[in-house]
Amino acid sequence: MKTVIHIKADKEVKENATKAARELGLNLSEVINASLRNFIRTREVIFSSTPQMTLELEKLLDRVEEDIKKGRNFSPTFRTAQEANDYLESL
Repeated sequence: MKTVIHIKADKEVKENATKAARELGLNLSEVINASLRNFIRTREVIFSSTPQMTLELEKLLDRVEEDIKKGRNFSPTFRTAQEANDYLESL
């Protein structure tokens, strides 16, 4: 079941948020619902202009760092585009 939440927002804030949402292929309701779900899940509200990594991203980066240390999941370096094409065709 859906419900309606009425909030007060500055006109410019709403317009800019709507524009940013559209640029991501979303509408403002979807953005607000995602924010509310995140609040429910994490029980935190972050006010920051500095981006923060999610736990999922931190775990992914840990795996990438492990691959770097072990030299895994890397393609070779190429001097020419033809070398790169040859390599891709050999896979």
